[in-house]
Amino acid sequence: DIYAYLKLVEMSVYDGEEHGRFMEKLETRIRNHDREIEKMCNFHYQGFVDSITELLKVRGEAQKLKNQVTDTNRKLQHEGKELVIAMEELKQCRLQQRNISATVDKLMLCLPVLEMYSKLRDQMKTKRHYPALKTLEHLEHTYLPQVSHYRFCKVMVDNIPKLREEIKDVSMSDLKDFLESIRKHSDKIGETAMKQGQRHRQREKQAPCREPNTGLDPGSPGSHPGLKVPGAQDLVDFSPVYRCLHIYSVLGARETFENYYRKQRRKQARLVLQPPSNMHETLDGYRKYFNQIVGFFVVEDHILHTTQGLVNRAYIDELWEMALSKTIAALRTHSSYCSDPNLVLDLKNLIVLFADTLQVYGFPVNQLFDMLLEIRDQYSETLLKKWAGIFRNILDSDNYSPIPVTSEEMYKKVVGQFPFQDTELEKQPFPKKFPFSEFVPKVYNQIKEFIYACLKFSEDLHLSSTEVDDMIRKSTNLLLTRTLSNSLQNVIKRKNIGLTELVQIIINTTHLEKSCKYLEEFITNITNVLPETVHTTKLYGTTTFKDARHAAEEEIYTNLNQKIDQFLQLADYDWMTGDLGNKASDYLIDLIAFLRSTFAVFTHLPGKVAQTACMSACKHLATSLMQLLLEAEVRQLTLGALQQFNLDICEC
Repeated sequence: DIYAYLKLVEMSVYDGEEHGRFMEKLETRIRNHDREIEKMCNFHYQGFVDSITELLKVRGEAQKLKNQVTDTNRKLQHEGKELVIAMEELKQCRLQQRNISATVDKLMLCLPVLEMYSKLRDQMKTKRHYPALKTLEHLEHTYLPQVSHYRFCKVMVDNIPKLREEIKDVSMSDLKDFLESIRKHSDKIGETAMKQGQRHRQREKQAPCREPNTGLDPGSPGSHPGLKVPGAQDLVDFSPVYRCLHIYSVLGARETFENYYRKQRRKQARLVLQPPSNMHETLDGYRKYFNQIVGFFVVEDHILHTTQGLVNRAYIDELWEMALSKTIAALRTHSSYCSDPNLVLDLKNLIVLFADTLQVYGFPVNQLFDMLLEIRDQYSETLLKKWAGIFRNILDSDNYSPIPVTSEEMYKKVVGQFPFQDTELEKQPFPKKFPFSEFVPKVYNQIKEFIYACLKFSEDLHLSSTEVDDMIRKSTNLLLTRTLSNSLQNVIKRKNIGLTELVQIIINTTHLEKSCKYLEEFITNITNVLPETVHTTKLYGTTTFKDARHAAEEEIYTNLNQKIDQFLQLADYDWMTGDLGNKASDYLIDLIAFLRSTFAVFTHLPGKVAQTACMSACKHLATSLMQLLLEAEVRQLTLGALQQFNLDICEC
């Protein structure tokens, strides 16, 4: 380049011997240029002078312009001062506007958060916990993430777990209140269900053509019963358990809730199934016990069908098995204290209503009906005890005299009470007498009343006609062979009973024996089971009355022989006297008079019985006289005493 070239030349000049020469040429070159400059300046001098002159003129004008500009600038500064202030104010306003706009934008983001939080607090305050939980979910997942950098949002985020726990605690408190409520209202719910069950049974009885109840599970498809309790929801508000279930489900603690609910309900079930100690004293005690159990399971059935899995069929069946075993055990214990057949019958009807009501809800109740068969035996025993007292009163109050009738109306009344037909008696004019005493129609009618009482217990037990017939016949046989037989035997064995009463008992039992076929017909008519049916139990009344009659006959023989012995003990012979008597002894005359009157009473007995009684008395009298004669021979009796004894023998 040029600089390097010049540098090279310079070095060559200074380093070489031509330095002087170079300087000369350089001076020459300078003088040449000076001359050219001078020529040029001389050529342009006038123009230069003119330019300077013009420049001086411009200088003055420039000074004026400068003064004008300065003055204008001063005026402009003075006049623009307010504008600057206004512009500054405008700048500040624009800045504030931007800040306000930014603040509004931020508030628009925060306001929904605050509104949701306020809504959340209001919902919790009004105990709308499930909506509160939904609001909390929206707040946490939708709104708070948009403003998470704000401090108040961080406080809310930190408070969310506490709010969830608060909702859980409050909803659990509501659940506890619900559990307490259904515990208190189980009795009322059960009473409502039982009443509706009673009306349902009455409608079925009034419509005999209706198909029988199949006992289907109300939870199975197509088998939901017509018997539901509309008052259950009215008596108990189920919303707390629904809310609590939803809340715990949303919070992921459904299993905890289910376990808690089932545990508490099991505890309540055990309390419900614990009968009061005096339950057996009144029917109301049993009714309240059943109402509580029905109410408990009606509630559980409602929970089963209105919640998804809070309780299931297996859980319900487990509870029912426990309830069934405890209920049956309690009934066995308390019913054993019942001595009143009317109370036992009412208890049976209550158990049937209890079983039928629960069966409609799908609970198996076969064990309850099996237990009713056990109570049936107890009922039969209480009936037998009651009728033992009835028979005792009848036999004690009877006058053991034939029933007198003085009019056709009285005659028909007796015949209406007891199946008796006697053509000869019908032809006799009034007044006349039936051969039997009052206790015959009374005993006969009480036997029928006993049969009716047995029939009442068999109602609604879902038994066949054959089973009902067999039950009635067996109970009636116990009444005849045990209760009535014992009552008759007790009367016959009384110490103060007379021969007349014994004779009347024989006559009465003869007519009662004949009436047994009418009792058979009576049972057949009410059970519609013919006596010829296979396995039909026969009545043992004939045997009972025969045994009683034989006992009365034996008692007659015994009493008659005792009377004869008593008369003979009055014999007072003076075995050493020599005086002859001309008539029989007084004791013997009285004995013969007694025998005559007694044999006259025997004419009302069947011929064979009367004949046997007379022969037995005569035989015993002969034996006693022979014994007396043997005693006389031992005493070396005198001729007068011997003649008196012979005279007595002849009189006898």
